Amino acid sequence: MRDFRKIKAWALGDDLTVAVYRATDSYPKSEQYALASQIRRAAYSVPSNIAEGASRKTKRDYLHFLYISRGSLSEVEYFLHLSRRLGYLSDSNYRRLNDEAIETQKCLCGLIKAVEEEL
Repeated sequence: MRDFRKIKAWALGDDLTVAVYRATDSYPKSEQYALASQIRRAAYSVPSNIAEGASRKTKRDYLHFLYISRGSLSEVEYFLHLSRRLGYLSDSNYRRLNDEAIETQKCLCGLIKAVEEEL
């Protein structure tokens, strides 16, 4: 079993999740159970799927959860884009969060590639 806390992609996803939660606190009340909820769920899906996959016995199972995490991260990127278009995120907040998402995506893709090569 792998210790997920030692996986850099997990740490970046965890940081991104905290940043998303803080940013969505200021969303309009009408969005608390809509867009804010959706982006939060997508964000915490990233590190939680890395953690769950790390506990799996086979590399193939681990990889499956990494793929789910990558998909959730793509959702986060879209929801950030939508939030900016709707005026819920300033351009500077959007850029900061998007940069974090991109950094997480690069790291996660590197992890996926490494695990794929081990199969």
